[in-house]
Amino acid sequence: MIHGIFENTVFQRNQLQQWEKTALEKFEARMKDKKRPFPCIPATIGFSTNQLRYGFVGDPRTSSTIHDFVLLLSDYTKTAKENGNYTSLIVFYKTPQDLKDTYTVEMFEQLFWQQLQCLCEHDEMEWPKHIPNDPHNPIWEFCYNGEQFFMYCTTPSHQNRKSRYFDYFMLAITPRWVLQEFNKHEIFAKSIKSQIRNRLENYDSIEIHPDLNSYGNSDNYEWRQYFLRDDETSLSHCPFHQILNKNVE
Repeated sequence: MIHGIFENTVFQRNQLQQWEKTALEKFEARMKDKKRPFPCIPATIGFSTNQLRYGFVGDPRTSSTIHDFVLLLSDYTKTAKENGNYTSLIVFYKTPQDLKDTYTVEMFEQLFWQQLQCLCEHDEMEWPKHIPNDPHNPIWEFCYNGEQFFMYCTTPSHQNRKSRYFDYFMLAITPRWVLQEFNKHEIFAKSIKSQIRNRLENYDSIEIHPDLNSYGNSDNYEWRQYFLRDDETSLSHCPFHQILNKNVE
């Protein structure tokens, strides 16, 4: 397994384990699909311009995995701005068959929040003072190593919401500054967002989740968008709240 940020070069691809190669190939196929284009247009731009970075970690149920995840995200925060304005960190988890066969969407949801809680416990930097510690505040979002991030999770258990399905448990982590740069060009951003919603309607076999919204809106909560269930339901309270408070003075 490659320990560190993977830039998708021929040399690095040759060092991948078989499951890592398979995960990357499936991801590439999704990003390149012209007949059924992936809804997130900025993600496809980041992929086509080689601005995405990749990392591979172990089974999300094991304690050693969080150590590798901490190293990956720590390294990424140091170099992200060198990658370009459409960068994200794609983290593939080794997902054994028993995990795929037995875990429901809601069980993967618990795994996802456990990953963020553990990240926060290992964070050596203070929580940014301009970000509130209450996830139910419209300007809250996940922070690590002093950076703000939007988190996006996929699982092998999603069936209706194909935009949240992938053969492996996977996280796409996007710095807030990337999204701010994208939204600078208001007319362009508005057009792309409209196209994204149209693609979502065609991609998923279920209506767009009611929790999808825009950062900063008074009725928006970022944490609800990190993990979308396979129906229209969502958690009533953010599981991350108590862990977060432990890291705020």
